Amino acid sequence: MLNTKHAAFHGRLVIVGFGSIGQGVLPLLLRHLVIEPAQITIITAESRGRDVASEYGIAFDQTALTRDNYHAKLDPLIRPGDFLLNLSVDVSSTALIELCQEKGALYLDTCIEPWPGGYTDPSLPPAARSNYALRESALALRQRFPKGSTAVLTHGANPGLVSHFVKQALIDLSAASGSVGSVLQTRKDWARLAQRLGIKVIHIAERDTQVAKQPKEPGEFVNTWSIDGFVSEGSQPAELGWGAHERHFPSDGRRHDFGSGAAIYLMRPGAATRVRSWTPLEGPYHGFLITHGESISIADFLSVVEHGEGRYRPTCHYVYHPCDDAVLSLHEFAGKNWQLQQRKRLMMDEIKTGMDELGVLLMGAPSGIYWYGSRLTIEEARRVAPHNNATSLQVTAAVLGGIVWALEHPQAGIVEPEDLDFARVLEVARPYLGEIVGVSGDWTPLEGRGRLFPEDLDHEDPWQFKNVRVV
Repeated sequence: MLNTKHAAFHGRLVIVGFGSIGQGVLPLLLRHLVIEPAQITIITAESRGRDVASEYGIAFDQTALTRDNYHAKLDPLIRPGDFLLNLSVDVSSTALIELCQEKGALYLDTCIEPWPGGYTDPSLPPAARSNYALRESALALRQRFPKGSTAVLTHGANPGLVSHFVKQALIDLSAASGSVGSVLQTRKDWARLAQRLGIKVIHIAERDTQVAKQPKEPGEFVNTWSIDGFVSEGSQPAELGWGAHERHFPSDGRRHDFGSGAAIYLMRPGAATRVRSWTPLEGPYHGFLITHGESISIADFLSVVEHGEGRYRPTCHYVYHPCDDAVLSLHEFAGKNWQLQQRKRLMMDEIKTGMDELGVLLMGAPSGIYWYGSRLTIEEARRVAPHNNATSLQVTAAVLGGIVWALEHPQAGIVEPEDLDFARVLEVARPYLGEIVGVSGDWTPLEGRGRLFPEDLDHEDPWQFKNVRVV
């Protein structure tokens, strides 16, 4: 499986951005695609990664793409049938998608990225800095390009891979309940299944336990993946897909007056918002409610709407506990009023132990909770792929799976992870995900609440679906 050629590609591949994910996915692309190094060009704002590009004989162009130069820079490099892989920070995804649609080129990114300031500019209203708004802007391109070349939105580990985990988890729960046999082809089929199973809440539950030989120092931000990317999304408003069953609307919660209405946001950054969750190995933990595209797209995908009225939707959000040094880094970052530390260090070769436990936690079914996902240790990550740690490999495996699917379906138009064949993507990614497990349990977020101080959890504030739109 580690040497399987999944697809042949005869065009040009342009990789925009070459941080930890770009460097980690490059050897996987060369291993699993029929492609030559001469077909690949890297365009990136920084010099880091030049040695990795040189190792594989890949053209390396150190140029920062901006509003003013991106079109002139990319126009001569992209022809019909080529592929643009966007792994950048501060380069607008919608601008690149539009260019690829006009050119008839394929496209994939791991998040919907804005131009600089789009995440953090305080002059912009919080709603405009949300992933909800970014998603709506990308999906709006479907109206201009209804039958265009394939553009896969937000297909990393999460967002991306976790949407496929949700589908597999729903199938597992259906089998356990004895209701196997229903055909799951459309969005409505999946939403009805989730409703029938009684799923009320879906957490993207992740615990990163990787530890480096060198601990974090004061004035340094340390992380196991893109520091700029993590800081940007952690500075956005906390966002969550908002379920039909919810009785308590957050005091600082806000609804959007446009789009699908599938999510709300809070008037505080995700990096300052703690929530409870559970993974099989970690058990109960406090994580950060970091905004992510899957919180919105999964909730939207699983919505049941009849005659314009919302009947069902699960609450969905990310609960991220990064590595311990990253938690310390966030604590220091917040203490400096969200001013980023001067020094940044990406943990890679210095990691000595640990794993990334990444999965989806489905709650509400009568049978209890169910977590399905990947347990990938640093040792396994190093065994199966160069230039990766456990966190980056979960992302790069999903990027590989998304690219293979796009090459097999080159005229699918603008799609989200929920639109892809989950079984095919998991087939491609699985060799790089370590141990894939499904674990049942009886934990709830209320377990242990009020042990030190009493809490009033009975107040009701009913809320109905509003602004429902079926995409």
